[in-house]
Amino acid sequence: MISSASESVINTQQKLGKTGVLIVNLGTPDSPNTPDVRKYLREFLMDERVIDIPYLQRFMLVNFIIAPFRAPKSAKVYKELWLPEGSPLKIYGESVEKLLQDSLGDKYVVKLAMRYQNPSIEAGLAAFQKMGLTEIVVVPFFPQYASASTGSVYEEVMRVLAKWQVMPQLRFVNQFVKHPKFIEGFVQNAKKYIAKHDYDFFLFSYHGLPERQITKGDITGKVCQFGECCGSLHAMNQHCYRAQCFETTRLLVKALDIPEGKYITSFQSRLGKNPWVKPYTDDVIKELSAKGIKSVLAFSPAFVADCLETTIEVGEEYKELFEETGGKHWQLVESLNDSPIWIETLVDLVKNA
Repeated sequence: MISSASESVINTQQKLGKTGVLIVNLGTPDSPNTPDVRKYLREFLMDERVIDIPYLQRFMLVNFIIAPFRAPKSAKVYKELWLPEGSPLKIYGESVEKLLQDSLGDKYVVKLAMRYQNPSIEAGLAAFQKMGLTEIVVVPFFPQYASASTGSVYEEVMRVLAKWQVMPQLRFVNQFVKHPKFIEGFVQNAKKYIAKHDYDFFLFSYHGLPERQITKGDITGKVCQFGECCGSLHAMNQHCYRAQCFETTRLLVKALDIPEGKYITSFQSRLGKNPWVKPYTDDVIKELSAKGIKSVLAFSPAFVADCLETTIEVGEEYKELFEETGGKHWQLVESLNDSPIWIETLVDLVKNA
């Protein structure tokens, strides 16, 4: 029999309130019009974890150079991407919010937030604050940890919560490159194309980061060499973005049984003249064409929802570059978006974070 004292301990460990689940993606402009794109770029690029230079330099660079000149060009691209219902990133996010809520049940409350623009992290947490929650689980939608993405979400959540008198238990998902269902989701999507075409080569393109941000993350100053140090993921490089990307590629290559010599990991979307993590995807594409490779299956496993960087940059711009330099067939593997296996992944991350 269980004593009354034991029953008391068990009861105190039972959750009195619900669990709030804040799912967070990077963000998107409120519209594809230039003023909204400019506003989005300013908020995004003024984040000191994104452009990690002194404030005054960052302010001048973003507000007087990047945002004024880049916003009109980016607005044109966003208009190509935009759907009647709005931004694909937000549409997929809202769909995932509903599907995850249905899967988790009424003991959980799921809210979608964006690190930049709307719906904001602050608004999502404000809604949670009024609900008497026992705990909050924060799930950044970035498979690989980086200071400029996951780290920035952590910082914003803690900035908001620092103002609360009462804080519920808080849990963060850090990264999920090794989650088997995350890998299986991309494998399922890829197999649809592999079944229809015999590809010469497989390209895994990840969002780029300045090399200095990778180096700053190596607090020992001895691990990061931008080379063989990314050959495996271990305790001392587990938060290195570059190492996590190479690990993601290895797991996908193994699951798809891709032979050595038929794939590469590369990095896209660099900004400015300072060195970013290499190799650069656009340079790799030119090299592939020079080697006579005619068909490529491309992946973007740093993104769980299709957006400008996947649909336009990898799916269209890199396709054009490949064809201009002699390639014949380029196919992008879509992201996980709101697929059932992505919802299953999230359920597991929420319950076991």
